[in-house]
Amino acid sequence: MGPENQSHVSEFLLLGLPIPPGQQGAFFALFLGMYLTTVLGNLLIILLIRLDSHLHTPMYFFLSHLAFSDISLSSVTVPKMITDMHTQQQSIPYVGCISQLYFFILFGSLDNFLLGVMAYDRYVAICHPLRYTTIMREELCVLLVAASWIIACVHALVHTLLVVRLSFCADNSVAHFFCDFTVLLKLSCSDVSLSKLVIFTEGGVLYFLPLATVLGSYLRIGTIIVRAPSTKRLLKVFSTCGSHLLVVSLYYGTLAGVYFLSSSWDSKDIIASVMYTVVTPMLNPFIYSLRNRDIKQALETSVTRVNLFKWQSLNPLNVVRSRVRYSS
Repeated sequence: MGPENQSHVSEFLLLGLPIPPGQQGAFFALFLGMYLTTVLGNLLIILLIRLDSHLHTPMYFFLSHLAFSDISLSSVTVPKMITDMHTQQQSIPYVGCISQLYFFILFGSLDNFLLGVMAYDRYVAICHPLRYTTIMREELCVLLVAASWIIACVHALVHTLLVVRLSFCADNSVAHFFCDFTVLLKLSCSDVSLSKLVIFTEGGVLYFLPLATVLGSYLRIGTIIVRAPSTKRLLKVFSTCGSHLLVVSLYYGTLAGVYFLSSSWDSKDIIASVMYTVVTPMLNPFIYSLRNRDIKQALETSVTRVNLFKWQSLNPLNVVRSRVRYSS
């Protein structure tokens, strides 16, 4: 392309992660393994919640949507990144870049809202246990998830349209492993003041509202614990909220460091982006399963059923025997 400004570019070049050329193969295997772990782990959580009737509660209803969002968030960026590592073809079409931007903002925002909704659910469970089923009724849960989806879609559309209206210079090299909003703004030759204003107003509000919900919920929970401290209550809060708090810390910490606390885009921001696009979605299944008794019991029950089915399939007479034992 020539040195003149262009309203539209045919493609962008994703420079990817700052990895030495000789280590591309090792990182390809690493990120491929992390992506497969993310997809399989979150799919397992979704299946367990759908199959086990004991997990048909508001908490696990929200968790299943978070797991789906995590799969989608990783699928937007990681397959393209590992493909570029393998083929050394780092170009992405303009339409593909814009589509990647839209879905990244969509599922990133959805994660944000769902974490806030889950914090409110934990607050009701701890602070109003007797009214929990009345407050967190099915209609409210569906409404909260639907609102999260709608707001996330509109939010992603607004930011995507702000990028579409921009003009880009001769330099079409994106110093990232995916088409991120802030990096594309740096490549633009247009006036990006409106886009930056939207980031720190509309984007900031939608970021801090769920965060404020999380902080307010756990502040209220902490206040109740301090007023009536007991070992039983502490263990209940820890088992109920510990997993969610860990996920929240990982997600909001890296997100704030990249988009609100960083003044210049560099390799540190790229590594931080890996945390909330690759690492956090991969860790969520382990965090929620290893620290959650209900999930572990559902997994053990599913494994037992699979083993029983295999045992019965080997000998048809075992079906009758197992039914007699089960009825007794």
